[in-house]
Amino acid sequence: MANRKEMLLFALSFVVFSVIALTGALLGRPWRTWLPGAEGVESLFGGVKAAVYTFMSYVI
Repeated sequence: MANRKEMLLFALSFVVFSVIALTGALLGRPWRTWLPGAEGVESLFGGVKAAVYTFMSYVI
């Protein structure tokens, strides 16, 4: 059951951080500084993934 909760948290966090990053990218803002752990990543997907893993390390 805990594994299912972690997967749900990961998926929900990924969607939320993707929306934040996509909004920043569309507005031409430096969105990587908004997400924890995404500062040194080049791609949008990689930045969101890094942010989710950083966020989850604090939560779990």
